[in-house]
Amino acid sequence: MKYTVLALFPEIIDAYFKNSIMAKAVERGIIAYRSINIRDFAFDKHHTCDDAPYGGGAGMLMLAEPLGRALEAAGACKRFLHAGAEPCSRAGTAGKARASGVSAGGRVIYLSPSGRPFCQALAREFAGEESLILLCGRYEGIDQRIIDLYVDDEVSVGDYVLSSGEVAALSIIDASYRLVDQVIKAESLEEESFSGGLLEYPQYTRPEVYDTIQVPEVLLSGHHEHIRRWRLEKQIEKTLAVRPDLIRRGLETGLFNDETCKIIHSIEGIS
Repeated sequence: MKYTVLALFPEIIDAYFKNSIMAKAVERGIIAYRSINIRDFAFDKHHTCDDAPYGGGAGMLMLAEPLGRALEAAGACKRFLHAGAEPCSRAGTAGKARASGVSAGGRVIYLSPSGRPFCQALAREFAGEESLILLCGRYEGIDQRIIDLYVDDEVSVGDYVLSSGEVAALSIIDASYRLVDQVIKAESLEEESFSGGLLEYPQYTRPEVYDTIQVPEVLLSGHHEHIRRWRLEKQIEKTLAVRPDLIRRGLETGLFNDETCKIIHSIEGIS
């Protein structure tokens, strides 16, 4: 899996790939990355990458020309050719930009608060790609023509606004790379939050008593079936309390098995 990140501050991206589990995945050759400084593709000596928007308004927009050049350097190609446009140099010998599918350099994702919401299912989808090109916005965003010509997906990491597209890109990278085969043991991913439509159960480690609070007895019992059942019940209790929308969705789509449905109905009946 390869991540190519286009940013005005690539040092933010570089630092992430050099630490923790990600650094080990890069060292093992499971993950590869490339950071591209958009300023390197500006035309003037000041490396200007923004200007005032047409029509007025507050803030500045990232310029189309440096972005387009940086994207093509990353392997992205135009989605279509308009009148008078030069064919993408990476679009093949026929000189035609892609009509469908993704660019040679990978699926192009623009991080934007107006994009579709990022979720665990989308993280799994991205983890299945061979490569991703992540475009980090700044200021008031980017020229719409770049979105129209190059972008496959606009993605939002939440209903809030960040000043840094780099931070949003790292959220997507962190959520997706850990799902790539061999990065993390498969069994470690099986009972995480959102797996199976439920949030994760509470967990405990040593000491058995901390500040007068004791680890639940069932976890010390060694009875695997009782522990499994207790964890499932706690998953359901927490999801009902914190994210009832996940419970409703799971019931409506038939995601839950009979045991889970019975526990849900019993808890709801009591409450």
